[in-house]
Amino acid sequence: MSRIAKAPVELPQGVTATIAAGAVTLKGAKGSLSLALVPGVTVQQAEKRLEVKYDDPGQARTLAGSTRAHLANMARGVSKGYEKKLELVGVGFRAQVQGKVLNLTLGFSHPVNFPIPEGITIETPSQTEILVKGVDRQKVGQVAAEIRDIRPPEPYKGKGVRYANEQISLKEGKKK
Repeated sequence: MSRIAKAPVELPQGVTATIAAGAVTLKGAKGSLSLALVPGVTVQQAEKRLEVKYDDPGQARTLAGSTRAHLANMARGVSKGYEKKLELVGVGFRAQVQGKVLNLTLGFSHPVNFPIPEGITIETPSQTEILVKGVDRQKVGQVAAEIRDIRPPEPYKGKGVRYANEQISLKEGKKK
């Protein structure tokens, strides 16, 4: 058995699991998430932990570890949530949330309007900071990557949208 799949998923305080025929649903303080199970992989609940089992040693064995990791991410998401922080670096670069749209001024000839997807909340504590929050880890990371893709950091001055802890290696300029 996969070593990752052997470890049970501990459910935090206030998180409940519902196991149906082909899906597992976790509900917590922040919301609820559902995971469709692959044929051959089953989930069993014992007290406050979930255990992943598989039937055959073929394809289901390889997916048991992934299923366990997804369940652990879901348990953390519905209890604490996930957050990604982006920074805008550049003169005149600004971000502002208006309703369900993130307005970005990133040095283009036009402002960029980014629609905020369902299940995601975006906050702008200052004009140069963006906080992407949500319960689904994959969705939070995807939205943050899409915002960064609008204007990724350029390699000479480092201007653009970057993650809060991202290190940009700058290139040396042209020499005379």
